[in-house]
Amino acid sequence: MMYPRTEMYLDPRVAAPALPDASYPACGEAVAQALDRAGEQLGWADGARGPFGRMIPRGAKVLVKPNLVAHENQGPWGLEPLITHPSLIRAVVAGALHADPAELLVGDAPLQGCDFQELLRVTELDTWAESLGAHDPRFKGIRDFRRTTCSFVDGARVAAENLQPEDRFVLFDLKGESLLEPVTASGDAFRVTCYDPRLMARTHAPGRHQYLVARAVMEADIVINLPKLKTHKKAGITCALKNLVGINGNKEYLPHHRIGGAETGGDCYPGRSLTKRALEFALDRQYMTASSIEGEVWRGIERQLQRALRLRGDQLGVEGSWSGNDTVWRMSLDLNRILLYGRADGTLSDRPQRQVLHIADAVIAGQGDGPLAPQPLPLGLLLAGQNPAAVDWVGAHLLGYDPLRVPIVREAFGDFRWPIARFDPSEVALVGDWGTGTVDEVMTDHHAAAHIIHPVGWRAAARVL
Repeated sequence: MMYPRTEMYLDPRVAAPALPDASYPACGEAVAQALDRAGEQLGWADGARGPFGRMIPRGAKVLVKPNLVAHENQGPWGLEPLITHPSLIRAVVAGALHADPAELLVGDAPLQGCDFQELLRVTELDTWAESLGAHDPRFKGIRDFRRTTCSFVDGARVAAENLQPEDRFVLFDLKGESLLEPVTASGDAFRVTCYDPRLMARTHAPGRHQYLVARAVMEADIVINLPKLKTHKKAGITCALKNLVGINGNKEYLPHHRIGGAETGGDCYPGRSLTKRALEFALDRQYMTASSIEGEVWRGIERQLQRALRLRGDQLGVEGSWSGNDTVWRMSLDLNRILLYGRADGTLSDRPQRQVLHIADAVIAGQGDGPLAPQPLPLGLLLAGQNPAAVDWVGAHLLGYDPLRVPIVREAFGDFRWPIARFDPSEVALVGDWGTGTVDEVMTDHHAAAHIIHPVGWRAAARVL
């Protein structure tokens, strides 16, 4: 099924409906009302068929993709700034079902260490999904897209592999068209935290850039992307663009940084450092071993090296947590291109293959050491649009960034094959509750960014007020 109004992915408008206050009412009524207003403001709504009535054809397959990254905040701040709030998930599912699709599925691939069942329990999404499925057969439940989960025992990574069959996923290889290709000097430089680098060398090397995307996503006619707006230590911001990491099933397909300092061809940290290079070596050995004894040895070495760096006042570490990270944005934009142009047979068309709508939860956004230890940032907003670059341009402003200093946002407007945005950032426009006009015009009187807490490595990207 070809989705309606195929030209609308070019739409630079972003709606920002405001809630009465920056909180999540237990019943979700205010969130649902804000969603209805977004549908009206963007022309998605149909009076008889709800906020998505003009965008979801009868009989369509719909996939709702929230951000369910983890079952607990790594800081003391709880789930509200961490995940897409259940009230928004429930409201979007109700609105989409009102448009009469053939089926609707909610799905995400959280961290490998996330206890998915515990997350569903504490958010009460489990009882909601069970009740809704019992009354409406079109609703197909909430699916965990991960093929691998893991834990660490005595310093050694213990993984549960192949939790879902490969035929539930589609393998894409962007080859030389990947945005990672210009920085692929060898097949063993890419890294992602807490993972065996040998596995990633198989999926990303010169001329080979593979991603493993859930088939349910590729077979959907409509994807509704529901990110949580947060600061992000590696990407600067996680919103509509970065949230698509959760459509991929295995972590070894997701490069987040390149080993080494900026002066030695990597992007894990500025300059060069023998201590950090030794730490990277120890971490690699720790993640590669299956022996608890060997893992504990390397873990002890890692601790000593981490201690040495702390004594020197280092705050950036070796995981690409700074604005010089030149890898994570490329991977994220590759996934956006796959979502928009990818076919279920693993090839990419020159035309968009599905409608993608983006609705970001910024009622209580996340600031500080996001995405996993965010502090609450009460904004009282939803952000909605048909273009993820436009949504993230607004989101970056809300988080107090200069978007031109945040590569994942800036480069999303780039001129490459399978483009994400065919308009200039200056054309991004806000509509709705705050008024209508350019981002600078509308937001000047509504938001003060001076008090936002940014990750240490991203303070240089903040706007100067």
